[in-house]
Parts: sequence; structure tokens; C-alpha cells
Amino acid sequence: MSKDSRVSSSRSADVPGGCRQAFKIGIEQYGLNPLHLSPMALLQWAVDHGAQGVQFSGLDSAWQRRVDPSYLDDLRAFAESERLYLEWGGAEHIPRDMTTWGHRDLFAANRAVAAQAARLGAAVVRSCSGGQMRWHDAAPSTETLLRDTGTALLAQRAMLRDHGVVLAIELHFEFTTHELLRLFEMCDADPGDWLGVVLDTMNVLTMLEDPIRATERILPWVVATHVKDGGLRAVSNGFETFPTAVGDGVVNLPGIIRRLADSGRPVHLSVEDHGGTFVLETRDECFLAKFPDLAADEMADLEALARHAMQSAVCVPTDRAHWPEICEDRMSRNIVALKAIVTELGMA
Repeated sequence: MSKDSRVSSSRSADVPGGCRQAFKIGIEQYGLNPLHLSPMALLQWAVDHGAQGVQFSGLDSAWQRRVDPSYLDDLRAFAESERLYLEWGGAEHIPRDMTTWGHRDLFAANRAVAAQAARLGAAVVRSCSGGQMRWHDAAPSTETLLRDTGTALLAQRAMLRDHGVVLAIELHFEFTTHELLRLFEMCDADPGDWLGVVLDTMNVLTMLEDPIRATERILPWVVATHVKDGGLRAVSNGFETFPTAVGDGVVNLPGIIRRLADSGRPVHLSVEDHGGTFVLETRDECFLAKFPDLAADEMADLEALARHAMQSAVCVPTDRAHWPEICEDRMSRNIVALKAIVTELGMA
């Protein structure tokens, strides 16, 4: 069975190949975090392993203190000399403490990372607030957090435009594609202006979205990616989702890449991978009610993907504790595997 036929019913009608965009394939920082590489060393790792760019997920506090304008200039010069794309990180969009749920002002921090991105010549700043609100009963409602986020982002619109960057909200465990579309409407935003999306091709499973359907819903807003394969399987209380090596999971990466090419917007393919699993208690009606946009046909697609994953010998999770030992080898193999998919599609 070919990679492009590992699909649920929602995957059977891929976009015709009229556009053949050439994609750059790079890496996302998070998968290599156990190596504790400096930003410059991360760029060098990319060059040494055949990657064509780096998306930074955000620097820890120690490196934030050390990264001054001169260091940013050096990163930019190195990237330009090696023809690497750069996408910056470290922004947030939900103006709440994700533990206490108290209010926070994100403007100054986001302005700082936007200024860093502008100095690097990076047009995209990845934003992730790291929340898993639906898994915590004490959290405010999704609609409350959407309103708070919309208010906070509108206050940043002029600043982001002044810096020439797009704040790209990662499809993480915070908002679904349905909810992000409502957020962008609240912000009176247009695709390609000051707000966008980092399409994480596996995280959408954890938000109970079929990867192809999610891509189609959010496609005009995609300005960056986390290309990540993965699986889901039935467990006693619902589903368990997890990342896999590229090619080992049930995410239809060829179909997603075709759709990205068809969008006409230049987007880079940044590989992400890591260990760990995520439990979705979909047999709990209270938990399931927190996903009001989930339709029966999309749930049926997810169930079909789970059945397919259960039949695969390689679609299995990696223990998070084991990831530091294998991260370098697997990220290297992911780059090779993704390049093979892009080449097969005629988009290298």
C-alpha cells in the first residue's frame, strides 16, 4: 500500500496536481531540544543533515538573555550564506497564565520576539501558549479564552505590521481550526496579513480533527508547518494519540502537501517529532462536549484512522523518556523520508 493510500474516506479525493510548488524542507527546534544546542549550533546541525531551514520554537530564558542584536546578525548571515530559511518563535497568544488562569499582558514579550524576527529577516513568528484547557476543569471556557485572545491580538496588530511579521498560531492543544477561524473573524484579519497558522499535521488528531479536513479548513491561513506523522488508537476511555517517524503513522502527508502546494502560498515544511502520548477521554460525554464542532462524519474518519493504526506494526508511540537517546537519528531519518515524499510528488 502506498503512503498516499493510507487514508480515511476524507482523504480519497486529493487535490489535482496543477500547482507544483518547490518546497524547502527544514527542522523545527523542539525535536532536538535534548541536544541542548545553541541557536547557531542548531543551524549548523541543519546544514550537516541536509535540512534547508530552521523554525525556532522559542529560546529558553538563558539564551534569551544572551541573544543580542549582534548574535541575531550572525545567525542571519550564516543562514543567508547557507540559504537556510528562518522562522522565529517564542510568541504567545492567550493572555492567561496557563496554570492559575490569571490574566497576563503579552504585548511587551511579543514585541520583543517580533523585533528579533525582523532583525533576522524572518517573516513568521510561531505562537504557542502551551495550554491544554479542555483537559482541566478549572480552566475558563474556550469561548472566554477566544474572546480574551482576540482582544489581546487586536492590540498587537499595528505592532506586528510595523515589524513586518505574521504571528502564526500553532495548531497545538488550545484551539481547533473551527475556533481559530472564529478568532480570525473576531480580529477582522485577512490571510497573509498579520495573523496566520502553523499547521501541525499530527496535533490536529489530538484536537479530534482529521488531518486532511483540518488542513482544508485552515488552508488560507497556513504560513508555516510542523510536518509530523502520527497515529491514534482506541483505549478504554477513548483515544490515545502520538507522534511517529515520518512514514510510520496514519497522517496523509502527501495529501496535505498537495493541498499546501495548491494554496499558492509559499510555505516551508519543518519536520517536528518527539515522544509521548495524549489521552482523549471521548467516552466521557463531558469531555466530548468540549469539542462542539466535531461532526459525526469526522469522528467516523478518526475511528477509521484508529483501526488502520492498530493494524500497523510501525505505528506505535515512543516513550517520552526514550526520546533523548533517539532524537538525532530520528530527526535525520525524518528529513530523508520527507524529502522522498516531496520528490515523489514532483515538488522538490
